[in-house]
Amino acid sequence: MRRSRTVNVNTRRGPGLMGTMARTAVIAGTATAVSSKTAAAMTGSAQAKQGAQQAQMQAMVDEQVQQQLADQQAQMEQQQAPPPPVAMAAPVADLDAAAMRITKLKELGALRDAGILTEAEFASEKARILAV
Repeated sequence: MRRSRTVNVNTRRGPGLMGTMARTAVIAGTATAVSSKTAAAMTGSAQAKQGAQQAQMQAMVDEQVQQQLADQQAQMEQQQAPPPPVAMAAPVADLDAAAMRITKLKELGALRDAGILTEAEFASEKARILAV
């Protein structure tokens, strides 16, 4: 028996070198595009979250400022209320009135120094207290 002298060459199965390179390039490009879009979406949501937090903080600060203004206004109204009538002897009433005037003037000075009252408001209130 004779053997044949022809050599069987197995044909390559699957993509060649160029096909593998092309497939790798497509996969890398797709991964880059997906990664970029994902990063952009994450950045956008983080910015939205930060904006919401800033808005919430601003609302809290505004609420506190309004509360402080209401408190200051209530204090000023309380200070402007006329004192209750005093049913005492005349000399004792005069001493109490003088002490009360001094106390009110000190309070007005403190409000002016704190920046709550302007100079004009201070002067008008001082004149009203001293005129009584």
